[in-house]
Amino acid sequence: MVKDFISLADFTADELMHFLNLADELKAQKKAGIPHPLLNGKTLALIFEKPSLRTRLTFQVGMYQLGGTTQLIDTRLGERESVADVARNLERWVDGIMARTFAHKHVIELAEKASIPVINALTDKLHPCQILADVQTLREHKGKDLSSLKVAFVGDGNNVFHSWANFVSRLPLNLTLVCPEGYEGDPEIIERVRKETRAEFVITQDPEAGLKDADAVYTDVWASMGQEDEAAERAKIFAPYQVNSTLMGWAKKDALFMHCLPAHRGAEVTSEIIDGPNSVCFDQAENRLHAQKAVLATLMGGVS
Repeated sequence: MVKDFISLADFTADELMHFLNLADELKAQKKAGIPHPLLNGKTLALIFEKPSLRTRLTFQVGMYQLGGTTQLIDTRLGERESVADVARNLERWVDGIMARTFAHKHVIELAEKASIPVINALTDKLHPCQILADVQTLREHKGKDLSSLKVAFVGDGNNVFHSWANFVSRLPLNLTLVCPEGYEGDPEIIERVRKETRAEFVITQDPEAGLKDADAVYTDVWASMGQEDEAAERAKIFAPYQVNSTLMGWAKKDALFMHCLPAHRGAEVTSEIIDGPNSVCFDQAENRLHAQKAVLATLMGGVS
């Protein structure tokens, strides 16, 4: 097992399954009221460059439930002092670092310079914690045989999609990106995933074709944090890709609707879909707690 949790592509299929199975186990223990202080006495530093609800609370609560504690740091890495100096200081005081940053290179540098585990809680390039929670949710609702499932990701080929692509490069799950031309994601990631995946990996501009036979339809905001100046233009470009009753009608009748949140009702998704009976977005949000606890317990506690 690698020291840090930066990208899902850093792990083997067996290691990813370990995280998922441990997340299920920790969730069951929490529901049963069984204590699991696997990180008793340990401290996690939380670095936030971006606003956060789910990430902040689930890491704080998760460490508490594992018997540890957190220390919050609101800062922009590389401004007041170098990323390397931040890493070298923190490794003297805490047992792990969680970072939610703009620049992906800053998380990479933290991991390179710190002797303690570093967890990527979101960068402009990747969002691996979210996808672990998403797959945990998918397994709960559709069964643990991922190879027979198709996820249609509708919208921007962004950091969330990149991490979905990294996941399917390790475990067989069929993934289709449905997006406007020019928003297909990072070409290097796409090329590598095409070579490595054992499942169907498709990118299309046709929503009807892309959603055909989908077991889950996933979307995200059209303009991510840091892209606010592009929001108006993106709203025009992505309007045909709004997840509404028409688009959901092209997927399987029992297709799940998934969203990593926060959501903009009336933009990337309509209220009737996100608040409808097939929506599991709040299950995904809940599972951020359990999936991240699995990562924390493994990297900081040596759970095997």
